[in-house]
Amino acid sequence: MSAADNDPQRHACEGVEAVYRADSRRVLATLIRLLGDFDVAEEAMHDAFAAAVERWPGEGVPANPRAWLVSAGRFKAIDRLRRSARFDASRAMLAAQLEERAMAGGETDHLDEDGVGDDRLRLVFTCCHPALAPDAQLALTLREVCGLTTEEIARAFLTTPSTVAQRIVRAKAKIRDARIPYQLPSRADLPERLDAVLHVVYLVFNEGYSASSGDEVTRHHLSAEAIRLGRLLHELLAEPEVKGLLALMLLHESRRAARSSPEGEIVLLADQDRSSWNQALMAEGKRLVDEAFASRRIGPYTLQAAIAAVHAEAGDATATDWWRIVALYDVLLRADPSPVIELNRAVAVAMRDGAEAGIEGIDALLARGALADYHFVHSARAELCRRAGRVGEARSGFERALSLARQEPERRLLRRRLEELP
Repeated sequence: MSAADNDPQRHACEGVEAVYRADSRRVLATLIRLLGDFDVAEEAMHDAFAAAVERWPGEGVPANPRAWLVSAGRFKAIDRLRRSARFDASRAMLAAQLEERAMAGGETDHLDEDGVGDDRLRLVFTCCHPALAPDAQLALTLREVCGLTTEEIARAFLTTPSTVAQRIVRAKAKIRDARIPYQLPSRADLPERLDAVLHVVYLVFNEGYSASSGDEVTRHHLSAEAIRLGRLLHELLAEPEVKGLLALMLLHESRRAARSSPEGEIVLLADQDRSSWNQALMAEGKRLVDEAFASRRIGPYTLQAAIAAVHAEAGDATATDWWRIVALYDVLLRADPSPVIELNRAVAVAMRDGAEAGIEGIDALLARGALADYHFVHSARAELCRRAGRVGEARSGFERALSLARQEPERRLLRRRLEELP
């Protein structure tokens, strides 16, 4: 054993890093509840981790690191407020209130309990409050609940970091000035608040399941976080669309391990090793789809989950029931018309009726000016042109997709497609 292996300083620092990766957003969510302010809580969280770096090497990693960090962060926040009280008298009053509440105790007794009272679920509903603009809801959730940087959010949604930062600042100010409560909505208000929350969870999952940029095909911590939030929502309100979204995420997540090679290259659905699909997640997803359909209140997430379930039921790509998938897309387009769904339907039609039929559908989209800057529409059309022998169009389509793609594995796949053309 090397001296480094016995170094308590190193072990403690590694422990702090591990807790930060696993629990920093939970610590932040609880501090927001206790302190009542996003920015104060964020400063307190960073102060708490800095204190852990100083103290854990000598004292050892505590038995409950998250409770330790929450307690340390809260008292660090009280100290900060006291120091600034000479400039702002209201901060002295706030510090006194927080200290009185902290001395009463009890706030950290149940930090490890799961359930509908989970602080991150409270935080999701706060970030998705209808008083906030939709783009602010998304930016705030990704920043505060999931811990993405403003640069990562900007890349994911094709905007600038300064724009994202402004949205987050305005959203926090709105929450503070409008006194938006950090709590779960009442059961009577919950359904109307649910749509925004489901949409944000869906977008978080999509960014985790298929990263919009960077060197990795997936961001597993994001998809795992979205699924955890989906489970919490399902426990809170087992509405059909909550079941549908959770089913959709589980069915897609069941294929995650097969979506990339050991070298990090993308493996397309038709080429995936289906024996490596997670059967437990798949079975749970199918069960939830059945439950959602049994309610007869079928929404867009449930329909998308049903499409994913058809793929899951096929033993190999050639056994896929494309007639059923196209029929489900037809219903989905009526329930939730969008160019992306129309694109997916066109690809399914190509699998059922041939490449030319799919090209016709995609051309109709492009003729309307839809998805012109969406790299998937160009790569899908190029692939269908390749199959149809329209090599020149395939080449220009892959080149256009390559100019728009931001994820490195996708870019490598597109380059390979170009190299394989005659």
